[in-house]
Amino acid sequence: MATRIKPASTATPRLSVVVLVYNEAESIAPLHEELVAVLESMDVTYEVVYVDDGSRDGSTERLAQLTLNDPHIRVVSFRRNFGQTAAVQAGIDNARGEILVFMDGDMQNDPHDIPRLLQSIDAGYDVVSGWRKDRQDEASRVLPSRLANWIIARVTGVPLHDFGCTLKAYHRDVIRDVKLYGEMHRFIPVYASWVGARIVELPVNHRSRAFGQSKYSLSRTSRVLLDLMTVKLLGSYSTKPIYFFGFAAFGLWALAVVFAAIVIIQKLLPPHPFAHNNPLLLLAVFLGIVGVQFILMGLLAELSIRTYHESQGKATYVVREVIEMAPAAAHKAATNGRPSVRARS
Repeated sequence: MATRIKPASTATPRLSVVVLVYNEAESIAPLHEELVAVLESMDVTYEVVYVDDGSRDGSTERLAQLTLNDPHIRVVSFRRNFGQTAAVQAGIDNARGEILVFMDGDMQNDPHDIPRLLQSIDAGYDVVSGWRKDRQDEASRVLPSRLANWIIARVTGVPLHDFGCTLKAYHRDVIRDVKLYGEMHRFIPVYASWVGARIVELPVNHRSRAFGQSKYSLSRTSRVLLDLMTVKLLGSYSTKPIYFFGFAAFGLWALAVVFAAIVIIQKLLPPHPFAHNNPLLLLAVFLGIVGVQFILMGLLAELSIRTYHESQGKATYVVREVIEMAPAAAHKAATNGRPSVRARS
């Protein structure tokens, strides 16, 4: 029995479901029917934003047909395939809701988990990250993914089990200024943690792929690790890069001093085979020069960071809210001694 669709409200919806699609023509119709049935059963205004990442199998045309019958639907179609990170960024840029839920268009994410995600958001969390605890994929995908997730959690300090699960819910405030590159969509919870977001992980249902083929390849793992280095550098040293390069320089200089001390000791002690032609001397000089170069790179990075923040007026902090006395009640509070405050984001 077809789900009766409520008329779309002209007001900004509370919930935006962003579905990422790339060559998933067979999945579109059953996924949409299931998704709408779940959303219509919820007491929430919503929209569904399909991001078509340059599909070439007819997915674009099938998505366009959905917009003819459902005013809640919008389709953002790329000219070519730009990758999942670009699709997530397009979802952030085009969604209007207060809460954004992302999911894949291959039907492996279960729409029935969406109400549970929203319950956690309503409980006060800013990010609810899905955890495919019982993942229905081949071992060749699961094992590298688990290793990568373990490394990411240790390096970033964000204790999640499954950074790669697309099914996540975000409060708009914590991702509206996010700009994604490379394979960095999986690091959005890390970005959110930088601004003090409250994050929780929720086990979600993961289904076997029914249609199409997986777009995953092992080469993605290496790209993720490279992006992790970028994320760590940006997260820990984006406003103080001299610390990163300076600590590296101090480490190199310390090694140079140790090697130089060994050379001097060997020179003063009884004859040593390398006393007059010791390779450690050249290594000490080399490390000393590289250390100087690191310091210079740190100073250049400091100049770049200051130019970036000051030229664009970007603050080096993020404010959650400002609490102050309400102007209308200020006089009353002053006269009767009763404090009256308000909070504004």
